[in-house]
Amino acid sequence: MTFEHSVLIRATPEQLFKLTQDYKRRLEWDCFLKEACLLDGATESGIGVRALCVARNGLAMETEYVSFNPPDVTAVRMTRGPKFIGSFAGSWRFHEEAPRQTRVSFRYHVKACPRWLTPALTPILAWVFSRDTAKRLAALKEFVEQQEQPKT
Repeated sequence: MTFEHSVLIRATPEQLFKLTQDYKRRLEWDCFLKEACLLDGATESGIGVRALCVARNGLAMETEYVSFNPPDVTAVRMTRGPKFIGSFAGSWRFHEEAPRQTRVSFRYHVKACPRWLTPALTPILAWVFSRDTAKRLAALKEFVEQQEQPKT
């Protein structure tokens, strides 16, 4: 099951791409995660780089970058995750709609397993991921736009 959410953020695609793919800064804005790191000694995101993300509920997922085209799009696929997730892939897209106005879109595909549970469990997984994705985008927007506010 595939779903997509997007939000318009007052920033450039370059700024947003850099922030969202910087695992040293990920927890500054990502309200869904309690841990995020690159694996195998990687210091920057890129094609073939693997990452580990652990949700606040304790579920962990390893992903691998399959696309990395700054500042427009990046995509990952799950290489290891919870047993009830058969497959997961996601992309981030950054499209400047006006000067310093960027549409950030998350598009995810998730499928449950085992196969006999897929028809019942996949819509539930998609609903949970969709809800959390909308919250993450709102948190990203708030974080970025708060950074812009003049300090008094």
